[in-house]
Amino acid sequence: MRNYYNTIIIGTGCAGYCAADRLYTFGVRDIAIVTEGRYMGTSRNTGSDKQTYYKLSLCGSDGDSVREMADTLYSGGGVMGEHALCEAAYSTRCFMHLCELGVPFPTNEYGEYAGYKTDHDPRSRATSCGPLTSKYMTEALERSVMEKGIEIIDFARVVKIITDGNKVSGIATVNTVTGETAVIACSNVILATGGPAGIYKNTVYPESQHGATGLAIDAGAALSNMDQWQYGIASTKFRWNLSGTYQQVIPRYISVDENGEESEFLYEELGKEAYGAVFLKGYQWPFDTRKTDGSSRVDLIVAKQIKEGKRVYLDFTQNPTGLELERLPEEAHSYLERSGALFGTPIERLDKMNRGAIELYASHGIDLWHEPLEIAVCAQHCNGGVAVDAHWQSEVEGLYVVGEAAGTFGVYRPGGSALNSTQVGALRAAEHIAKKKCGCTAAPSYDAPTLSFGESNVKAILCELQSEMSRVADFARSSTGMEALLARVKELKESFFETVRISDASESAELFKLYDTVLTQISTLSAMLLSAKAIGTHGAAIVDGIASTEGKTRESRTVTHGELSSIEPISPMPDPELWFETLLRRQKEALDGK
Repeated sequence: MRNYYNTIIIGTGCAGYCAADRLYTFGVRDIAIVTEGRYMGTSRNTGSDKQTYYKLSLCGSDGDSVREMADTLYSGGGVMGEHALCEAAYSTRCFMHLCELGVPFPTNEYGEYAGYKTDHDPRSRATSCGPLTSKYMTEALERSVMEKGIEIIDFARVVKIITDGNKVSGIATVNTVTGETAVIACSNVILATGGPAGIYKNTVYPESQHGATGLAIDAGAALSNMDQWQYGIASTKFRWNLSGTYQQVIPRYISVDENGEESEFLYEELGKEAYGAVFLKGYQWPFDTRKTDGSSRVDLIVAKQIKEGKRVYLDFTQNPTGLELERLPEEAHSYLERSGALFGTPIERLDKMNRGAIELYASHGIDLWHEPLEIAVCAQHCNGGVAVDAHWQSEVEGLYVVGEAAGTFGVYRPGGSALNSTQVGALRAAEHIAKKKCGCTAAPSYDAPTLSFGESNVKAILCELQSEMSRVADFARSSTGMEALLARVKELKESFFETVRISDASESAELFKLYDTVLTQISTLSAMLLSAKAIGTHGAAIVDGIASTEGKTRESRTVTHGELSSIEPISPMPDPELWFETLLRRQKEALDGK
């Protein structure tokens, strides 16, 4: 580890590795990746029954275009026009880069990449390598980075992005084993730490994922759309999305009370409509206030059971009461029939359609053939994040934010668009950095806070904050509850380093993770409260139990600086020059200028 690097990349997921790989290709070699654990994080440790990568259509006669894909991304609401256009325009380039690196996306014998429809997708733009698409992406990009000899600084939690004025000058890290502090000078930081996974108790983020949005907040960067999240039904013993075939095989939903009494609650509430609603959860996994009379009723009823103190399970071993496969709604009947699965029990149908979905749980000690699967409605994805420009640079000069840490997704996003965004954001940031002239800066000063030692209370405080966040600020939000929690967290922030104690220096990294949670919860609750007051129920949030009366389209976004949030208009879709001769001349002038 040296004292200065042109660029420090924080994170070893598919966004961070892509940024490093692209920078090296563009000739920026003075770089390093900093991570608290190479094998941690969401990209490597999460997925779904068929984890989706959303891209421009590349098969058949679909007639797709860059502008059509951009319009789809933009139409979700709360999305900046420049982000939508970049993510569409760079889609094929980034996808093919992954293919060339060996990510096994399926094709037919003539090289067409087959597609299918995902949520909020009007065309068949989705593709997949199966349950572990992002893991394959991460591993392929990691191989490329390792082959290039790019330095990886492991077991280091970044605890401060150091700035000089409003410009990046370095980072401070804490060793996750010893607690030792180090300071590194740099001209640029690419924050690729994923979403703020540590702020909720009920979450499908892997336990190894925490996020580091608080670093950007502390550095003075603005956040965008932190009120916008994605929630859905997931398993809790092993954190995993229960979308796709897990729902399409129509498992039995059961709850168990404190006395061990079992209830098939979903059928009791919805009758035979339950079968169609459960099937649709496969396509419509995220909770959506526009579907509270449809498939999202399932989420509401599941959450109600849990709030009544019951434990809720999916049971694949038996069919739901009264299920007659021949009398299913047409869409469900046709799908199962075409899949050769119009027979048997849910586990037999799942074995026929997606055996890997069963094997995945078996690899984590859960036997779906013989035991029920405990579930909850969990936070899965943050559609907000750090506000960035068209180069994925934040308001702090030299601080770039890519992947889910960047606030580019808006209210609704097509399933799998986050994986496309990791690659596009990383490429845009790398291109911009490569064109900059960065000189060596002096070692920045870092005044480390004085830590308090004694009997550790880090875990207890974290558990309390996460539990309260899930109770009052998930998809069912309480204005009074959020106000009370915000006041509690703001008070903790003011006395944090005096109030929070650790047993010894080796726990320092965990203390700073808690501080990150505090900063992120404050900003998130600020945005949620403003959104609750100014807009009310919409997207993935029911506010104060008031159902949505119309399908609102957000032509604005929340922007948050620390504790203060405002509503600001989104930018329009760009209409840039596309005349070939003009662009050719511009390119020649740029090359001559070098």
